[in-house]
Amino acid sequence: MLGLRGGGLVRGLRAVAPAWLRGSCGLSLAPARTAWASSARDWRDPITGPPHGRALSLSAAAVVNSAPRPLQPYLRLMRLDKPIGTWLLYLPCTWSIGLAAEPGCFPDWYMLSLFGTGAILMRGAGCTINDMWDRNFDKKVLRTANRPIAAGDISTFRSFVFLGGQLTLALGVLLCLNYYSIAMGAASLLLVVIYPLMKRITFWPQLALGLTFNWGALLGWSAIKGSCDPAVCLPLYFSGIMWTLIYDTIYAHQDKKDDALIGLKSTALLFRENTKKWLSGFGVAMLGALSLAGANSAQTLPYYAAVAAVGAHLAHQIYTVDIHRPEDCWDKFTSNRTVGVLLFIGIVLGNLWKEKTEETKTPEDVRVEH
Repeated sequence: MLGLRGGGLVRGLRAVAPAWLRGSCGLSLAPARTAWASSARDWRDPITGPPHGRALSLSAAAVVNSAPRPLQPYLRLMRLDKPIGTWLLYLPCTWSIGLAAEPGCFPDWYMLSLFGTGAILMRGAGCTINDMWDRNFDKKVLRTANRPIAAGDISTFRSFVFLGGQLTLALGVLLCLNYYSIAMGAASLLLVVIYPLMKRITFWPQLALGLTFNWGALLGWSAIKGSCDPAVCLPLYFSGIMWTLIYDTIYAHQDKKDDALIGLKSTALLFRENTKKWLSGFGVAMLGALSLAGANSAQTLPYYAAVAAVGAHLAHQIYTVDIHRPEDCWDKFTSNRTVGVLLFIGIVLGNLWKEKTEETKTPEDVRVEH
């Protein structure tokens, strides 16, 4: 429950003077490209250009822009105008909650809404922590200079206070759960704090992100059942980590040249031209783990159909992605919301199918079973 780092550099170029040429990884001038590659790259924080008109829009960015002006810097600090990170954080929670539902029943809507609120708050807290870590460097680079803390719209002290407010509200959400889940949720805070540092010290920051972003795969089940079932929760958690390695490696290829220039690390730089082989391996591991989680939770045909659809979607991503074209990397990355939603729908339908299977049994079948 936290945020993701910054989006493709191309989107930021649309917000600067027309004299700059739009490139696939950054500005066409090398010094400008280097400036864009901030170590403060926020968590899934795509830079979007100014609106081309005044048409009514219900997009997240439009909603933030319509908020009272004093409130806008805080909403942007939370990245409420860029919701893709919240989706990728929230979806593993929905998988777990769905799998934990009683046979023939829909997922617990109260828990889904509670975890959705928590995802928004903790992603906002993660983005705030990220900007606080990197506030001094953000001031020196074009792409990050307009972030609320770097631009001086929010002071360091106020950002601490705001972070405390977000964490307090998130604690309020957590306290609505059972004691087991409260302890598990509190344990995730360490991952939230240290993730922004991983790109400085390891080529596997995407693994750290996977451990962090998929914590909800454990927490959702325990919130419903009272504790984790390792036979279901661990394969589900592992599958989420593999999924994160796929989408965040694709994402990282947008910034690989700039990362290399300023000394940041990523799986994109580690895998290089072997990226598709690695991603294929992660995809196979994800599908295997999802199948195991389904078997251990007595899932039915719709679930496995959804797993097959997820596999087809991932195969298309991996086969068609152009890792040297940032626009395509961004498109493939954002399409992973569809992956998560497909799996959730399969879980819900698979659970409803369980009841249908029971109802279609004849009295003779029931007698045989007993």
